[in-house]
Amino acid sequence: MTDQQPDSSAAPSAARQARRYPVGAIVLMALAAAAMWGSSRLTWVTVSSTDGLTQPRTDELLGSDWFGALTPLALVLLTAVAAVLATRGWPRRIVGILVGLVAAVTAVPSFALLTGSGATEERAATLAELPGRATVTDVVVAPFPAWLTLAAAAAAFVAAVLLARMPEQSARLSGKYDNPVFRRAAATEQVAKRDADAPAGGLSERVLWDALDAGTDPTEETTDEPGGHDR
Repeated sequence: MTDQQPDSSAAPSAARQARRYPVGAIVLMALAAAAMWGSSRLTWVTVSSTDGLTQPRTDELLGSDWFGALTPLALVLLTAVAAVLATRGWPRRIVGILVGLVAAVTAVPSFALLTGSGATEERAATLAELPGRATVTDVVVAPFPAWLTLAAAAAAFVAAVLLARMPEQSARLSGKYDNPVFRRAAATEQVAKRDADAPAGGLSERVLWDALDAGTDPTEETTDEPGGHDR
């Protein structure tokens, strides 16, 4: 195998270029989760009311009050980050679809609040737990938390698109710590695929050693090309 060392030294760099980690999607999901959590701690709506018997009262409704699922959805995104690091291929794309659904659900309340398409006054009175005799005198909407939530939803949506478009060969974090049995089986499969497809590039040194451990000789050629490795 000494005559294969030049190809083996060049193969890892080519393999690393082909195996892309979804760094952009992970960063976007982490930023979206942080923005959603921060928005849940900010005041979205301030409602003023009076009931004619007591002093006028003012209630501040936080994002966690106005949109109760905001914090749980942020936790879902963090869980999705862990799932992305542990999967690849179709499972990772399914995670991307779920992230896209989270983005859509997150955008609806903030969009409705900014456009005034919802019953803001009635909802504010209900969430503030005003008595039946109370009258809402003023409702003030804070635009920044709603825009921050929309930005988080947009970041999550972009992350979902990136995950859905990830190639099948994209790497996962736990790849180098796979069970040796599965790693050797994968190496044997890669050697067989190389013999069938006869690509120009060689296999990495790690794959060659795993194939040898599995009882497969990667130096054996099934083709009749002049450049075959004869022993």
